[in-house]
Amino acid sequence: METLTRPSHAAAHDLVARGIDAGAVVTVVGSCAVDYEGRASSTLGSGERHLMLKPDGSALVHTDEGQQPVNWQPPDCEHEVRLSTGDGGEDGAGAGEKRLVVESHRETPEESLEVRFESLLHAGAFDLTDERDLSLAGTEEDLRERVLDEPDLVEEGFSPLATERGTSAGAVDVYGEDRDGRTVVVELKRRRVGPDAVGQLGRYVDALERELHAETEIRGILVAPSVTGRARRMLAERGLEFVALEPPTEHDE
Repeated sequence: METLTRPSHAAAHDLVARGIDAGAVVTVVGSCAVDYEGRASSTLGSGERHLMLKPDGSALVHTDEGQQPVNWQPPDCEHEVRLSTGDGGEDGAGAGEKRLVVESHRETPEESLEVRFESLLHAGAFDLTDERDLSLAGTEEDLRERVLDEPDLVEEGFSPLATERGTSAGAVDVYGEDRDGRTVVVELKRRRVGPDAVGQLGRYVDALERELHAETEIRGILVAPSVTGRARRMLAERGLEFVALEPPTEHDE
């Protein structure tokens, strides 16, 4: 997607935030301090390290030696990024100097990894596709065909009426009705998704609410293998729904 060399803290913050929201692989290289709080606590003083954030929620901190990270967080964590001001402490940032702070945390068990960059060499965000995964997991078209062949995979009584149904916000993947006759908008994604997919589904629902009869009740359902924690919270806030479903694999054919 995008890379920056020796970026400002503000530019790196914007790139990392966009990458997290887009479900990209995010990398940051620079001088940083690392704190972990959870089942135990640990601190790494200032040093040049490589931080990688993956869209499955995992985070890894590497040095220039060895294959194992010096600290890490498992999948299903929530990534966040912010700018803060240094206090002149041991992490190398002088009082009043800006720092890029990246945090990866989860609630069960409760633990967090905080990486504070006082200087930056690189920041990047990449939309990676593993061709091996692509061949096994299929495409969004495969997922759509699966939903059309077995609508009850979305929910019992769901009836697809159209695909690529146009709206002012774009084309809806699958447009249909539930068993009670309510309009249903289904957005399909073949991989784990983040806030961007929730926003897309919300725009379709908003568009149809404007375009259809004022009393029409419209439900939005996001169908994907999994969603990030932030995306799940956004779905709940918007009154949207999620169904976990994967495209057919080669073994299903």
